[in-house]
Amino acid sequence: MIKLNLPISEEETRKLKMGDEVSINGIMVTGRDAAHEWMIKEKPDEIRELLKDTIIYHCGPVVKKENGEWKFVAAGPTTSIREEPYEGDVIKEYGIRGVMGKGGMGEKTLQALGENGSVYLHAVGGAATLLGQAVKRVVDVIKLEEFGVPEALWVIEVEDFQAVVTMDSHGNSLHKTVKQASDKIANELIGI
Repeated sequence: MIKLNLPISEEETRKLKMGDEVSINGIMVTGRDAAHEWMIKEKPDEIRELLKDTIIYHCGPVVKKENGEWKFVAAGPTTSIREEPYEGDVIKEYGIRGVMGKGGMGEKTLQALGENGSVYLHAVGGAATLLGQAVKRVVDVIKLEEFGVPEALWVIEVEDFQAVVTMDSHGNSLHKTVKQASDKIANELIGI
């Protein structure tokens, strides 16, 4: 298990390879559809320092307010491919070192990972409550009123948040590899 302490440098993320298991510690930011569209259309300066050299996590959390503070109940990943139209530009614009979600992403994002020394991390779907326990505190929440709980940008501090590198900065994609192998077997089975 490789420990990643956020913020992380390009030099460190370029050392990561497809298949590496990581334990993430530090401050990262959640962001889904509304956040990605906002980041590209409006290019808000107020989030640049938050996103630089950290991870954007495709997550629509379940939260509760306890004694005036937000707490994460569940922090499961959401499907990342929905952000494919935006993600490459978001990586370049904000200096993001990691993108995390589930299911992988496409060629545009893979190219941006290589150009910017970033990685895609796969978080385990179905383990939302367990992943929520790795969120130690909510540092801030951005665009809560405008976007709502699942779509807001949650600035969170995590400890031992575990994931797997499935797309690296060297052009490798486990998602692509698995699809190619599956297509080959399917074609053999149906006689193509």
